[in-house]
Amino acid sequence: MGKILFIRGGAVGDFVLTMPAVHLVRKRFPNNEIQVLGYPAIASLAVASGIADRVRSIEDARLATFFVPGATLDKEWCDYFSSFDVVVSYLYDPDGYFSDNLTRSGVQTLLSGPFRAVDEPPFVSASLQLAAPLRALALYLESADLTLNYPDSSQSAAMDLRRYVALHPGSGSASKNWSFGLWAEVLSELHRQLDVDFLITSGEAERSTIKQFLTLLDKRSIPFTHLQGLALSELGAVFNHVDFYLGHDSGISHLAASAGAEGLLLFGPTNPAVWAPASPKMKRLVSESQSLGSISVENVLEALAHWSSSHPSRRN
Repeated sequence: MGKILFIRGGAVGDFVLTMPAVHLVRKRFPNNEIQVLGYPAIASLAVASGIADRVRSIEDARLATFFVPGATLDKEWCDYFSSFDVVVSYLYDPDGYFSDNLTRSGVQTLLSGPFRAVDEPPFVSASLQLAAPLRALALYLESADLTLNYPDSSQSAAMDLRRYVALHPGSGSASKNWSFGLWAEVLSELHRQLDVDFLITSGEAERSTIKQFLTLLDKRSIPFTHLQGLALSELGAVFNHVDFYLGHDSGISHLAASAGAEGLLLFGPTNPAVWAPASPKMKRLVSESQSLGSISVENVLEALAHWSSSHPSRRN
């Protein structure tokens, strides 16, 4: 097998959940060229971590005709697609128009994966579902656990001198977020007990609300560093170095898990059997009522007790 192309749109979590499939191909064919057609700001994670070689942007108007049956297709894109021995597409293609046009463009081996994982019994991990099309190549993903190394940035390179707890207090949906006030209580208690520094990460989903949370921390005199505007690969490098990560069911939590971070994730309305990272280092605290409002500060601190007892306290 020669060149391989993965086509993947979606948000951060969608892409990171697909990375075990890309990693599987890289391990099996370490000398083959692997490219990703996607959103560069997200798909560049695959290049940064070494599991892909190149990224090309999916945001090209000329690709629109590939979703139209029988359309005249752009020659450059046809030449591009036909240059690959295998194409794996995860694009939403309910009528099969995109797949048909890839075949018309000269693609010989096309594997179509699910745009989104199925959240139904028997509740299979999303990453395992996304890797299932590779079985046609006799590639079987046994574990979706990843520990990838992202290139150090100026931010991450200096982190080994201190102990850091990172918190990403948001996600793509308000229903998946725990209360800012409760997170502030947890960090206040950890600050009282432990000799750690806090990193607060935020992105577009938290742009309108993060200031409210940072104000709560200031009022409690909790020292922190706010990381915003970092490229995802830079954030991945930060997570390579943190001592612990706190968060919800979010793309950033999946990124932290892919970097091998130890952590605790709070789950409410989403099913961790499907959507949680596969990493055994990333523990889950699941609401029995499927509402994060039923998780208390005490519940979280109890879940953190084993980790916090193994780290230096301020009393020492």
